[in-house]
Amino acid sequence: MRVLHVISEMGAGGAETLVAGMASRGHEYGWTSAVASGGGFRAGALASEGVATFPVPLALRSRMGALRAAWATRDVISRFRPDIVLAHNVGASLVARLALVPGRRRPLVSVFHGVADSDLTTAARILGRTSDLLVAVSPASSAQLTGAGLSEPVVIRNAVFTRHPVFGRREIRASLGVASGTPVALCPARLEPQKRHDVLLEAWSRLSGDAELWLAGDGSLRAELESRRDGLGCRRVRFLGTREDVPDLIEAADITVLTSDWEGLPLAMLESLAAARPVVATAVGGIGDVLSDGGGLLVPPGDPAAVTKALETLLYDPSARASVASEGLRTIQREYDSHALMKAYDEMLRLALEGKR
Repeated sequence: MRVLHVISEMGAGGAETLVAGMASRGHEYGWTSAVASGGGFRAGALASEGVATFPVPLALRSRMGALRAAWATRDVISRFRPDIVLAHNVGASLVARLALVPGRRRPLVSVFHGVADSDLTTAARILGRTSDLLVAVSPASSAQLTGAGLSEPVVIRNAVFTRHPVFGRREIRASLGVASGTPVALCPARLEPQKRHDVLLEAWSRLSGDAELWLAGDGSLRAELESRRDGLGCRRVRFLGTREDVPDLIEAADITVLTSDWEGLPLAMLESLAAARPVVATAVGGIGDVLSDGGGLLVPPGDPAAVTKALETLLYDPSARASVASEGLRTIQREYDSHALMKAYDEMLRLALEGKR
């Protein structure tokens, strides 16, 4: 089965992590995989493994931009000749539908990773018109779509593709000048409004002790957030920029923290739990489904005081941190296995392909 993934870019985000894992592991399930994207370090890594990657300008800032992306994607489809197209998120689904020649027997499967509630109506309208089959990455994402009037999608929960750290905890901390005993919280998230770093910085400004916060990611709000950090007098907050070594950073940190307003099912959280690092996260999207059996502390969105309290518990109480970490590791091993994810996608795609024929 020839599978083409279409996605806006292949950088550090969760959808990109999923595509990289699926494309890398696809040969184990009889797939010949390719990825069409705007590029990024994950595309380079896949190319080095022998996975076909195609550069497609998928920045959809205008109607002409969408048409140019569709034209480039149609060329990719002509060259790669996929049996099925897997589009990740709404913009990629629109581009893929425009690129597919009407009447050809190539199903388009859209994977919905989540959107803000304010964008849901538009997203549902586009997905309803473009997708032959719709997949949601968590029950919460599925509920979003059915609430917007779409038929219930297939739910295939995100999972962890094992990525072993290149360097150990001591080496990473030494490279950043951080002592081995200093408590460290890692926030692996783009510096964009959805992720609400302003809430995290407000919470951090209230935190006592000598803990350090690492912000791994970049984005349009970086200058504003750096200014906010300085204005709040936040101590020991590092902006690390975009990183290709997030597994190493997770290994070097003690916990991870996500204060987003909305999420689908963040891969960074699952990777943290798989590394026995507990999570402080807002109770949005699929996060609550994961942490309901342990592995972290849930906080309400937009509540700095609750974030501070949760951080204090996990950063400064080693026994509590170890207990929560063990619960999270058991959850990952039981519920979020990459083989189960790949098997579910394989069965679904083959059924979709057979139905289209």
